[in-house]
Amino acid sequence: MSAERTKPEFDAPEGPAPSELAIRDIIVGDGAEAKAGDTVTVHYAGVEYETGDEFDSSWNRGESIQFPLRGLIQGWQDGIPGMKVGGRRELVIPPHLAYGPAGSGHFLSGKTLIFIIDLIDVA
Repeated sequence: MSAERTKPEFDAPEGPAPSELAIRDIIVGDGAEAKAGDTVTVHYAGVEYETGDEFDSSWNRGESIQFPLRGLIQGWQDGIPGMKVGGRRELVIPPHLAYGPAGSGHFLSGKTLIFIIDLIDVA
């Protein structure tokens, strides 16, 4: 069960950051499949592509988080559907699908982000 997994380790990316969303399944789940518009329960960690610096992690808070996909950055809205409960997926999200170009007002604007997400439940 994905809730029992430990916080993932990030491999240093190689080469330039991708200009489009990159999706890689680390572990393919065998549970219910997430669909656009679902509410998902996940554990996740995120790092900056260029520096590898972690900017957020539900593991650090010691609990999973639940939210509707509609309320998330576009890279999550595009990258989670098709994932199955029990799976672990890596998303590499360019700025235009994350927090926008540099100067957009968010501290992560202009940055390519890498997330590793464990899908625990869908509703």
